[in-house]
Order: sequence, then C-alpha cells, then structure tokens
Amino acid sequence: MKASDLLVKCLENEGVEYVFGVPGEEMMDILDSLSRSSIKFVSTRHEQGAAFMADGYGRLTGRAGVCVSTLGPGAMNLTTAVADANLDHAPLVAITGQVGLESMHKEHHQYIDLVHAFGPITKWNTRVDTPSIIPEVVRYGFRTAETEKPGAVHIELPEDVAELETNGAPLIRRWPELPIVSEGTLHRAAELINKARHPIVLVGNGAVRGNASRSLRKLIDTINLPAATTFMGKGTIPADSELYAGTIGLQAHDAVSCGFDRADLVIAVGYDIVEYPPWRWNPDFDKTIIHIDFVEAEVQQGYVPEVELIGDIASTIARLQPYLEPRRQADFYRLLRDFVVSERESHADDTGPVITPQKIIYEMRRVLESHDILISDVGAHKMWIARMYPAYEPNTVLISNGFASMGFAIPAAIAARLVHPERKVLAACGDGGFLMNVQELETGHRLGTKVVYLIFNDNGYGLIKWKQLGRYKSDFGVDFGNPDFVKLAESFGARGYKVKDASELRPILEDAFKGDTSAVIDVPVDYSENIKLSEKLGQMICPA
Repeated sequence: MKASDLLVKCLENEGVEYVFGVPGEEMMDILDSLSRSSIKFVSTRHEQGAAFMADGYGRLTGRAGVCVSTLGPGAMNLTTAVADANLDHAPLVAITGQVGLESMHKEHHQYIDLVHAFGPITKWNTRVDTPSIIPEVVRYGFRTAETEKPGAVHIELPEDVAELETNGAPLIRRWPELPIVSEGTLHRAAELINKARHPIVLVGNGAVRGNASRSLRKLIDTINLPAATTFMGKGTIPADSELYAGTIGLQAHDAVSCGFDRADLVIAVGYDIVEYPPWRWNPDFDKTIIHIDFVEAEVQQGYVPEVELIGDIASTIARLQPYLEPRRQADFYRLLRDFVVSERESHADDTGPVITPQKIIYEMRRVLESHDILISDVGAHKMWIARMYPAYEPNTVLISNGFASMGFAIPAAIAARLVHPERKVLAACGDGGFLMNVQELETGHRLGTKVVYLIFNDNGYGLIKWKQLGRYKSDFGVDFGNPDFVKLAESFGARGYKVKDASELRPILEDAFKGDTSAVIDVPVDYSENIKLSEKLGQMICPA
C-alpha cells in the first residue's frame, strides 16, 4: 500500500467519521485513499470553513475533528480556525499537503515552511518525511489533540512521501490514567471552603469537556454554593437554578461581578484563563483560590491557587462533596440572577420596527428546547447572548471566546447538525461575521444539514462601534452596506426571511424550523441598547 493509504487506515483506527477540506494537487493521494475508506470526505468551499467544521465537531464530541488542505495558500487558509481550536481547547487535527522533500531547500511554487508557520498555533506539529513513522505520528497527534488541555495538531505530508509504497499498521489506542487527588488534599480544600464566609464557584470550559455538569449540580444544590460560569461554561449550571449567579466575561462591571467582589474564596472548576483573565475578577489579588482541573494551574498574578485538585473533574467533585458542610442559601445571588432575567424579559412584549437584542434573545430561547444547540459567532450579539441567553445543559451554547474569531458560526453549525441531526441548530451571526463564511451555505445545502441562521443586522461592525463610542464618544470605519439577505439565501437553496416588526420574530423563527431546508433570517437590530447597557453597568451598585 502507499503511504497515504496507511495514513487513512490510521485515521479510521482513531474513529474519524468526517474529514473536512478543499481538494488540492499536492493532496491527491490522500483524497484517493479517502475515496476507498469508511470516512466521509466533506468538500467545503473554503479551507477556513473546513477547519471551523472540524473545530465545532471537536467541541461537541470531545474527539478530534479533522481537516485537510493542500500546501501554501490552502494551508494558510486553515490557520485562523486552527488557532481558534487551539486557544478554545477544542481537539483538532489538520493535515496538509506539501511539495516533495527534494524541493524544500529552495524557492518553489507555493512553498512555505508550514511546520514553522503552524508551530505557534498548535499544541504539536510535524512533517512526515518517511512513511514508516505515520502510525506513530497519527497516534501521538490524536492523543495530543484530545488529552487535556485539548487543542490543535498539524501533520504535514509531502506529496512524494504520500505516494511511496510502505508496510505498517495503526497503533493500539491507549490513554493514560488520570491522577487521583489524595485524601489530604481533599481535606485541605474542604477546610478552606467550610471556613470561607462567601465562597463562589467559577465554572469554565473544562467542566464541559470533562462531563462534570451532573457532579457540579449535585454539589452546589447539596451544599448551597453559588456558581457562575464563563461564556464557554454556559449550561453546566442550569440558568434557572437559584444558585446560578450568572455568566462572567463581559468587560464591564456586570451583575455577576458583584458576586466576585463579595467572594473571599473562588473554587475554579475547569477554568481556562484564556477565556477571562483573573485580574478582572480578582483585581486586588487577595482571594483564596482552589483549582480543580485535569492539569495544574497556569500560574499568573491574580491566580495563585492555595490548593490544586488535579484529576478527573467530575470524580474529584464527587469525592470532595462529603467533606463539605451545607451552607445557608444566600438570597444575594438570586438577586444577581434575577437582575439579568428582568433585563432579558424587559423587551418580551415589544412590537414595532425597533428590535432590540434582548427581544431577539428572548424569542430565540422560546423556540429552542433545552437540548437544542445555539452557535454564536463573534460580534456585539455574542456579548448579549453570553450574558443573557439562558442555557440549561452543557454544550448547547457554542461560543468562540479564547481566540474569538468571526466566521465561526456557519461552519460550526453545519458540523453540529452532522453530530446531532436530531436537534434544532440555530446559528446567531452578526452581518459582518455571516458574510465571512457565507459560501458554506452551499456546503450545508449539499449535505442536507438544516440550520436556521439568524443575522443581527446593523450594517456595521457593531462590537467595535460599541467600544469606540464608549471610549471616544464617536465611531470610525465600522459601517458598511449589505446584500439582500433573502435573495442571497435563496440563491444558496435556503429560505430567506426579513423581519420588519418585533411581533413577527417568533412566528418567523418557528416557521423557519418547520421547513425541509436551511433558513436565513435577517433581523434589523437596534444596537443603541449597547450604550444603554454600558451606562447602566457603569452606574450599577451591588446589593448589600
């Protein structure tokens, strides 16, 4: 067999279902081998779309999503989404073609050193310069991508190596055992928690990856511990829990910040520092911190844990719980949660042409079941969704937050439908982010992955305008025009809707999900609410 056949056999051994990519000359042997495999190749319209699909697949399954490209421009088109997966700790394996080994010492058509180019945006990457190492490279690559903290891996296969004849077989898949927290460490952590006056739990993306939601919910309900989540930790604690203090991550003093102002001890569970830096919730560097995670803390000023509980998050929490003393439930945190709920519902009965972000989020939540999936792109709408959209189950709200890349939602939503065809999938996009990967609507139509795409349309880069107005009281360079989104949707085989009155929004959303094809909903959003929110938060006084 040729080397590319061995590569694909190794991918099959890793349980790969889909490979996303754009065909290219230097990867023709890989494509030839895939054509005879059990793996489905999904031909996308842009390499960035392919990598975002692999990114979304990795987030939802915990298994590495795989994307492929040719050399040069094809490979470089992968980089934004590869970096996104790496900083958001989503397992991903990117495989790129390359010129032959004999051409790498000189200037050559489309050649750049991809191993060096991908180095800063991956956990590990390498070049396959001989077929015999393919089983080791693939096994190590997938293990690296999928073990905590997960991330991106890059494998380069030069075209002359791909066609060489070879022998070999995939390696056995084995995983290391996680450490077990000692009884002494559990006692130390419990003592700190029991003595604390105002402890709070900070739940991050690692708790989602570690399937720790059930253990966490039992812990906070039994002990009466208040808990807040990061943007990417949404759903681990149900939004209707009396102990849910809200979502932290808005770069302003939000209601949930009051809970951290009050806290003397923070129990950080699966917290990824890249999501929201410690100095924002521990500005005086005076809070006692307990770190519960798969790996040791990344120490930095403001995040120096007193105790670290390293091991499987779910089992660690379950073992810690019996050592903790129940606390009196504090109304303080319910007040914080009710503050956000009241804001979200303040525009529930709106009618007329002015459509606020609160109204859009309110209606999105009403048409989606608790297990349905909302994918948020990056923009002003992301801040509203992260703050106000109530999630009740983990992995039902996907947000790009570590790298925070625009263009994430459309391809990630297609991947979500491939993983969960039984669920509704709603992709919330700004008009800027929507057009960055709009070409993948054709990919979704070809695959039959029905998604509803809702566009927060303000004819501009709303998040940057929000920040400019907050800092300079004026904006610059953020306005643009848009196409007719209804006609654009129809040209891609989707149904198009234009919302003209706030009262139309929910009926249109309901109708969009009833159809047999994807739908695009154009919603003109009134982002004057952004400045109103900033002013409200600037004047906010925490409850006593």
